[in-house]
Amino acid sequence: MMRKTALLFAGQGAQVVGMGRDLAGSFAAARDCFDRSRTVLGDDLPSICFQGPEELLTRTENAQPAIFLTSWAAFQLLKEQVVGLTFQATAGLSLGELTALAAAGAVSFEEGLKMARQRGRLMQEACELTHGTMAAVLGLEAAVLREVCDLAGVEMANLNCPGQIVISGETDKIEKACELAKAKGARRAVRLPVAGAYHSRLMAVAQPKVRLMLEAAPLRPPCVPVISNVTARPHGTVDEIRQRLTDQVASPVRWEDSIRYLAGEGFTRFIELGPGTALSGFAKRITKDAEILNVADLPSLENTARILNGQSE
Repeated sequence: MMRKTALLFAGQGAQVVGMGRDLAGSFAAARDCFDRSRTVLGDDLPSICFQGPEELLTRTENAQPAIFLTSWAAFQLLKEQVVGLTFQATAGLSLGELTALAAAGAVSFEEGLKMARQRGRLMQEACELTHGTMAAVLGLEAAVLREVCDLAGVEMANLNCPGQIVISGETDKIEKACELAKAKGARRAVRLPVAGAYHSRLMAVAQPKVRLMLEAAPLRPPCVPVISNVTARPHGTVDEIRQRLTDQVASPVRWEDSIRYLAGEGFTRFIELGPGTALSGFAKRITKDAEILNVADLPSLENTARILNGQSE
């Protein structure tokens, strides 16, 4: 029986100077993706991916399209290296949901890349209008952390996996929440190097402009289920996709629930595409028996292609 495979796409924070460089240096299909981005965006995003500097790459308006671009190139190479590659669902963390929709045919590469750049700009604007930050809390039950958030006046933003939740809100309130979380038994509670309070009410200021962007974007129904960060269930109609992506900007990312949903639907293989291996790490902690693969660079592409080609023979 064929294994059910889901593709997972990285979100902001996964960016690293040098990402995609060895893929573009080795394969024409990857080079083509990076070259096309120059025409689509009108700037040299590939050189920021390959050479940095880091402070330029980590700017939200660059990080989001850069991760989309590198993830898309990894997806194209996996399809090239594994003839007849099939997958039955996609999911992406925050920004990665755009890449997941593109991989499922709901939006073109060019439109998705433009949306990632615009989304990044709108979220950067929201960060500059507010005074927020995020923190990762390790080793605390979600129910206990929810009480901490209520006391401190902050929100749970990324429910990544058992024992790792990111909280979001005003900077002074996040400091208070970290102290409360440690007092409640958290193993660690540490501020993240981010520009603002993503996936919290502080991002609501960006939502009307995000909605306008999505209304102008030519979206189509996806060819496979794409899991929504907001509902941890597959997206519905194109209008529902627009609404969920608007909601997502100021709503918690239910990543653990999303992977549990897929596991419950019989998915036993997850392939992470894009820089880093954070999603692979989360998946291993959520679903112990699944096969977890990734494509971030040349060695991981070769390894994943070898495994998939060996299993399909």
